[in-house]
Amino acid sequence: MKKNLFLLGLLVCSMATMAQTEKADKPESWYFKLGGSYFIQTAATEFPIVNGALPNTDVYAADGTTLLSRETNHGSFGEGFRTGLTAGYRFSPRLGVEMGFNYFSSASKTMVETTNRLVGAGPTFATGKAVGKIRAFDVAPALVLFLGESNGFEPYTKVGVIVPVHGDLTIETNRTYTNPAGVVNSYAKDVVKPNPTVGFMAALGTSYKLGTHISIFAELEYRNFTVHGKSKETEVYTENGVDRLDTPTSFRPDASYSAKHTKYVDQINSTSNSKVTNAAGFDNTRATDDISSFVGISGLGLTFGLKYSL
Repeated sequence: MKKNLFLLGLLVCSMATMAQTEKADKPESWYFKLGGSYFIQTAATEFPIVNGALPNTDVYAADGTTLLSRETNHGSFGEGFRTGLTAGYRFSPRLGVEMGFNYFSSASKTMVETTNRLVGAGPTFATGKAVGKIRAFDVAPALVLFLGESNGFEPYTKVGVIVPVHGDLTIETNRTYTNPAGVVNSYAKDVVKPNPTVGFMAALGTSYKLGTHISIFAELEYRNFTVHGKSKETEVYTENGVDRLDTPTSFRPDASYSAKHTKYVDQINSTSNSKVTNAAGFDNTRATDDISSFVGISGLGLTFGLKYSL
């Protein structure tokens, strides 16, 4: 019994001595990091329907009706660049917390593409592409475990959550309509606003001390979350560079409020403002109800930056 108590006391004294030594080596409590990242996509998923068009790349024959090839478009909007400022606080030499404030701009992704499809009399053929891009601001609280310093290097791990606070998915669609009367080039810009969501992140990194207060750092980070649409609005529509947003045309005959605004819901039924389930009661002065879709924002990224410790 006395031997066990002696060993326990020796262990406690050793831990206390180690903690005091580490505290002397690491007197700072607050620190700040400024960094830039590039992410590659992971966990690709099929893109959602875009204005009634399936997320495919379709190529038609000269008659415009014979489908020569079809490929499903899928991917993740997790690929792209991020810049961020992080504030951190160390409770002890081994444990700390961080709060990151980030801006993310994804790579552009082809969501729908069509080549030489017959769409009307004349005959009229359409070739076009819809490309999506996400821009978002987020906050990212995280718990940090420091693994000890050696020769100026201090590795660490962290886990946390990602909370988007502002952002949208912008879908730009360019189409070329060709018929005996000539060529018309149309452009549409749709902006999808998201519902609130929370994602997950985990990182492994290290810092290297350059001076008393200045260090450089590098992190390998994995992030994953999905975003569900809340609403969509067509903000721009032109034909041959002329604004036609509020004017019906032969290529876009419906320019009503409902055609330009969509409200995403979990279900559409006989009471929804939908031409699919409630054609008789459809109100074109209100936003169209449609099933909510989602996009994935998952990626693996590498971050480099500067760290300033108080």
